[in-house]
Order: sequence, then structure tokens, then C-alpha cells
Amino acid sequence: MPLHPQVEAHLTRLSAVNLAGLHTVSPQQAREGAHRLTAASIREVESVAEVTDRLVTTTVGELRIRIYRPTLTRNAASPVAVFFHGGGYVLGDIESHDALVRSLANAAEMVVISVDYPLAPEHKYPAQVNAGLAATEWIADHSDELGVDADRLAVVGDSAGGNLAATVALNARDAGGPRVAFQALIYPDLDFRRENESITRLAGNYGNITREAQTWFMDHYLDSREQRLDPRVSPLLEPDLRGLPATYIITAEYDALRDEGEQYGNRLRQAGVPVTVRRYDGMIHEFLRHPFDDARTAIVELATAVREGIAKGEVSR
Repeated sequence: MPLHPQVEAHLTRLSAVNLAGLHTVSPQQAREGAHRLTAASIREVESVAEVTDRLVTTTVGELRIRIYRPTLTRNAASPVAVFFHGGGYVLGDIESHDALVRSLANAAEMVVISVDYPLAPEHKYPAQVNAGLAATEWIADHSDELGVDADRLAVVGDSAGGNLAATVALNARDAGGPRVAFQALIYPDLDFRRENESITRLAGNYGNITREAQTWFMDHYLDSREQRLDPRVSPLLEPDLRGLPATYIITAEYDALRDEGEQYGNRLRQAGVPVTVRRYDGMIHEFLRHPFDDARTAIVELATAVREGIAKGEVSR
């Protein structure tokens, strides 16, 4: 279908800004520009019952987390979703995704904890992967203190954060814990080969980054081209997906990452993992962070999937 009119209007406004190509600026300049764009196009910020920032000591050192308690909760010990923000492992932070996480916590009626993992190029792979697992382990180990139920824990992330959520689920499976009851991957970045149809056809169009910017992100994150084929960099290349938690994947019709998210869903299904893939026609990458009508629909559907998926506790064997 054609671009949604709200998306088309957003892209028209974006084109008028005449932004410099990401690959022509430094990471710090890109971060400053991303903060300005977020401030200009952020969705409405919802009130929640409580927001608490903490600096916690994990197996990889100190990490900052932000704990969101929703206006309504269903249980004394709430299920918990560990959230990882997007930004290509170079951009983004707890602040950039604050509005999205607030909406998710309220819609799911559960605690959501956002993780401020280290960014590249100051911290190269596997720092982000190690931090994601360490934060999830800390949350599970301190569930009583946090007032959450470690047996009902989900990992959620968008874009690069979806990559991190998928990798945390893989590493938790292989390490024997912590138990991840559900994973939700929002337009996830799962294949660093950059070869499928959507990423080659849509790069540089409809708000997607260019091929040069794709390389810019990967070069900041990784030390070598060979690392792109590591299954903990490209989860789509993991040979064995059995035993992973039930999964919900969001894709967008005009997103360059569309195909790899849908391919991952197909591979999970073939491995016997309960999976739902929900494509939003007319939408673009990062659409959940914008004030589009379909963004609100997607957040409610995502929240329902996470809440119900955790309740079922479906883990393939």
C-alpha cells in the first residue's frame, strides 16, 4: 500500500531539514542531531506512576537503568520487560526512548526497565552484548528488591535494541539463564550482511539510512568485516534457534530492515518457536516513536503480546 499520509507528511518535513549524511559526521555530532530530531518529533509523553533511575553494579561493571512503574498493575509482583533502545549501537539512550517506554509500561500494565548500555565507537562489540545480558541477569537476581517476578521476564528492543534483545535471549538460552519467558523485537536489525531485498531497495529512501550510513554504523560497532557473520552480531545467522522464548516481531512495509525481521520469524517458526510477525503497511522504520495513529495501535498490540506471552510462558524445547 502507499505510504500512510501521516508518514508522508513527516518525511516531507524531514526532507526540508536537509540533514548532513551520517557517514560525513562524527558520532558526537550525529548524537546531537538525533537528540534534536527526537525533541522535534517525539510522541506525547505519558505519565506513569513512578520513574526511578539507578546505577547498578553488574558482572561487567556499573550500568544505568531506568525503572518505569505503570499507572495500573495487575499483580503485587509485576511481570517485567527489559528494554533495549535502538540507535545502531552508536546513537540513542534512555532519554531518546523515554516516551516509547512509558507508553509500553502503561499499555502492558507492567514494570519496564530500560537499560543504558555502552555505545560505540567508545565501546566496541561485544561490550553491548555483554552489558545486555549482565543487566538482564541483575534484574532477575534482584527481582524481590525490584518488586517484579523473575519467572515472568521479557526482553524487548527496537532496531539495534531488537538485535540486542535477540542476542540476550540466545545467550541466556546457551548459558542456562536467566530465564527469558518472551521476546519482542521491534523492526530488529538482525543481519549485518546487508544483502536482502528490502535493505538494498529501500536504503536511502522513505527515511531509511543510506548504504554509506549502514557501513558507518557497522564500522563504529565492529573491529572487522568478519565479525558481521558472528551470530551474536547477526542473530539471523545463528544455526540453531531451538529453545528460544515465544516471540513477537514488528516490521514496517517501508523499512529497510523489514525482510530480516520477517526472515527471523520464519526461521524461529521452523525451529518450533511460537512466533507472531506483525507487518504494519504504510509505515517506516522507527514509526513507534512518532505520533502516528498506527504507532499507538502498534504499542497496544505489542503490549498485549508481551503481557499474554509472558503469562503463557511458552518456551520451545
